Amino acid sequence: MLFISNSVSIPEQEIELKFIRSQGAGGQNVNKVASAVHLRFDIRASSLPEKTKNRILTLHDQRINKEGCIVIKAQQYRTQEKNREDALQRLKELISQAMQQQKKRRPTRPGKAAKKKRLEGKKKRGLLKSNRKKVRY
Repeated sequence: MLFISNSVSIPEQEIELKFIRSQGAGGQNVNKVASAVHLRFDIRASSLPEKTKNRILTLHDQRINKEGCIVIKAQQYRTQEKNREDALQRLKELISQAMQQQKKRRPTRPGKAAKKKRLEGKKKRGLLKSNRKKVRY
């Protein structure tokens, strides 16, 4: 079980982990050991609440493909176990980020003091520029 919050958790059967060989430098060990993790999580087929599923699907994240699957590749560490934990942690962060409801923005207008300060700044700047001109007699 992957616990996201007090009320939301994901059974391990819904998360598909595949171990592959890691990229990059590492000598002969890279050619022998499959330490990188490819995590796949199907959002539509999951047991997450519908609201959360919709929020995740509307995220503009490159890790979510057109079929509605989250694909995470973890290869930062040298061991399988650390990469597995890293991939699960990243999945947890992505889902918890989608669960947080953002406050609705209330449009505001600048106050009188802010308007006055802005206009004074503009006048001061204009005066400074006008003093740079050639002096005419």
